[in-house]
Amino acid sequence: MSGKMFRCKNCGSIDSFGLVFNPNYKGKGEFTQTVNQHEEIVFNIDGYEFIPDLGFMNGHAVCKYCGEIRQWEYYFPRFRNKAEA
Repeated sequence: MSGKMFRCKNCGSIDSFGLVFNPNYKGKGEFTQTVNQHEEIVFNIDGYEFIPDLGFMNGHAVCKYCGEIRQWEYYFPRFRNKAEA
């Protein structure tokens, strides 16, 4: 999967996250992740497909490396110039 979109501001890991569902969520919680033709991450949760934004990530994603929440920032390496990399 080549789409890279989010970086943890705490530890710097890229696109390494798990989702936390609200305990009152009534759906099955079936989650898949793909990359579209624009190299954007696409989530599918119980048949609802969307491209996550920072609001969603900071509200529902936990870093798999450091365990932090609300620490995500956008990360699009293909738009960075060589001086920034």
